[in-house]
Amino acid sequence: MALATAAGFTVAVQSRINGELGVRLADGFAAAVISFGLGLLILLVLVLATAAGRGGLVALRTALSDGSLRPWHLLGGVCGAFLVAAQGLTIGTLGVAIFTVAVVAGQSGSSLLVDRAGIGPAGRQPVTVTRLAGAVLTVLAVLLAVGDRLGDPGALALAVLPLLAGVGVAWQQAVNGRVRAAAGSTPTATLVNFVVGLAALLLAFAVDVAVRGWPTGSLPTEPWLYLGGPIGVAFIAVAAALVGLTGVLLLGLATIAGQILGAVLLDLVLPTAASRPGPITLVGAALTLVAVLIAALGSGRRRRG
Repeated sequence: MALATAAGFTVAVQSRINGELGVRLADGFAAAVISFGLGLLILLVLVLATAAGRGGLVALRTALSDGSLRPWHLLGGVCGAFLVAAQGLTIGTLGVAIFTVAVVAGQSGSSLLVDRAGIGPAGRQPVTVTRLAGAVLTVLAVLLAVGDRLGDPGALALAVLPLLAGVGVAWQQAVNGRVRAAAGSTPTATLVNFVVGLAALLLAFAVDVAVRGWPTGSLPTEPWLYLGGPIGVAFIAVAAALVGLTGVLLLGLATIAGQILGAVLLDLVLPTAASRPGPITLVGAALTLVAVLIAALGSGRRRRG
């Protein structure tokens, strides 16, 4: 759980990086393609250069052939691509804190449904009163966090994108966990995620270029703006490795806590024009942590029982 929380913290850092890259390029889809592309290059080297990685590809093909793994289990990367695209498209306007709270609201509710349906490798997980209360509180938290934007319909509309991305995150973690179990290799499962995600992003970028034209920004020279991909590799790998042990909801709760803490700290310590959280946003973030704690305590009691 501590490792999952640390991984969640890195997602907040990734959000700031990809959001800034999207601003510099003046195109969120272009930023997402660069982020996913760099991550994919790292994974290709890692998987093809190791016996475990190559063995994972063979095991994956066998699992698909015998039906123990369905083709739709390989599509988790589409949700990851949508999340990264949402970072580049919205964080320049919303800031990291509001973006993260919106993702959390979608992820909490979706995690309940994914666990209940037994999509993840840990099997079916019941919907308890405390889990449901935690999910409801996170929705209230996002409404509170964006309360100071109620007079700005454009910002509220943008907040829908990270909300939907959060819904996809829970499903992504579940199916990636299944791919990891079938392949017996975390890097192989992460590679599948990035291949599928990059394909989806390239298609979206092609449509974006056809409609709006080529990005008007230029490639930045600061190396840190290209770290979003490697951070994404680390997060997806940790999530795929842990979800079989924790279940989707508990994994989501731990990463949510890390995301909220990281997002608020970034916006307070390194604020941008769009990311100066006011008291209402901070209260919304605090309420999200309370919701995480309530749901986690309920899950802990169920597991001990």
